[in-house]
Amino acid sequence: MRYVYLVLIIVVATVVFAFSLQNLEKVTLQLFSATITMPVSVLVPLVYVLGMLTGGFVIGLVRTWYRGAKPMPGGATAGRVR
Repeated sequence: MRYVYLVLIIVVATVVFAFSLQNLEKVTLQLFSATITMPVSVLVPLVYVLGMLTGGFVIGLVRTWYRGAKPMPGGATAGRVR
């Protein structure tokens, strides 16, 4: 199984390297008055990491809300801060 993971890591690294070599053209992003110009090969991993961070935050937040909304055993509300 270790070799399967090693092969998968090599394949993914090769695809990422090929992507970065083939996407060297620059793109310009504008948000309100800010403008940023960067290569596509930098933008895509940046957006991916940002999506992972915000997605993990949202899932954690929903889990916290769900745990807080569940009724306590016995119907008691002792210890619950409102």
